[in-house]
Amino acid sequence: MPPALLAIALWLAITLGYAALCAGSPFGRCRRCSGLGFQLKTDRKGRPRRGKHCRRCDGNGIRIRAGRRLYNLAARIHRDGTR
Repeated sequence: MPPALLAIALWLAITLGYAALCAGSPFGRCRRCSGLGFQLKTDRKGRPRRGKHCRRCDGNGIRIRAGRRLYNLAARIHRDGTR
């Protein structure tokens, strides 16, 4: 198998796998707060304490994946264009 064909097959497998992941699980954990909904802080003794409310995920601990965001945008454009 030529290297170019192998690269195309690998790229296609990764793309379809990510599309399946976005369809099956459209939300992922927030990268800023690691899915907790708030930042962890430590007190003076080094014990973890609840910190500020996470602004990125609005305290939910989840975020919408980039692929799902693109799919939602394409679906909205299609829906608005066919009315």
